[in-house]
Amino acid sequence: MTQQNHLRGVLLASSACILWGISGVAASTLFINNPHLTAMWLTQVRMISAGLILLVWGMVAGKHPFKIWHHRHAAWTAVSYGLLGLIPVQLCYFEAVRVGNAPIATIIQFLGPFIISIYYFLFKHVTLSRIELIGMIMAFIGTLLIVTHGHLNSLAISPVILFWGGLSAIGVATNTLIPRTILPKYGALTVTGWGLLIAGLFLTLLQPMWRVHLTITWPQLGLLIVIILLGTVAPFLMFARSLSDILPTTASLMDAFEPLAATVFSITFLNVQLTSFDFIGGLLIILAVMALSLNTHKMLHFLRRRRAHSSS
Repeated sequence: MTQQNHLRGVLLASSACILWGISGVAASTLFINNPHLTAMWLTQVRMISAGLILLVWGMVAGKHPFKIWHHRHAAWTAVSYGLLGLIPVQLCYFEAVRVGNAPIATIIQFLGPFIISIYYFLFKHVTLSRIELIGMIMAFIGTLLIVTHGHLNSLAISPVILFWGGLSAIGVATNTLIPRTILPKYGALTVTGWGLLIAGLFLTLLQPMWRVHLTITWPQLGLLIVIILLGTVAPFLMFARSLSDILPTTASLMDAFEPLAATVFSITFLNVQLTSFDFIGGLLIILAVMALSLNTHKMLHFLRRRRAHSSS
């Protein structure tokens, strides 16, 4: 791996995360300018459109996306990924943005990797390292600062924001864990494409989006296209491409650009006011997740060794 390839991978991964952050700001702008717009409707349109684009892209690229339905386990995993992974990570995130703002919603969602660590500790019996324990304490303090602003006897943000943000953080964990067994065989284009399409169609069954009477202006339509193309399809393709040039642990460190981008663009374009407690708490959470990401390869190495030992 050359230095040039490594730099390209870092730029692709960081740019993808910045675009994800911008997507949250675009959604927040839509909710502000169109009070009748719901997180459910926006999630449906985003998922179905992006899913179809990714699947068509996969067919053009010769990935044969329909092969996944020839195997029962892979098919059920794709369905579970869409319903239990992508719905909470996207619908709950947009709900948190709608009732709050993009920076706070993104920072709370950023706690997802710690839920993965807790899962491995409880169900895979992977001992938490010192870095993980310190990171969890930092993340807890950071979250406490954001939700209380230093006043432990009261909440500084709405419990509704905390509820939806917490569900989106759980979604980050399920979104990461569920598809890991089928990604190597079928590829990210196929798995994510079907997951998005299944999730979007399922939400449409619950609440048909054509029954929602909305008036969308041209600027709002432009923001919707930004969310679908620049906030979903493009960053996914860029992040997936970056993994051929850099390690997954390196790519995961770039995730810090998402809450940073959401914060910068919200302050610049939406005049969102954040307190010093929000900044300090967000910084603690970002640093904690970066420390956890540096330790991730150890966890994966431990699991591979244990799997190899149990199969021998």
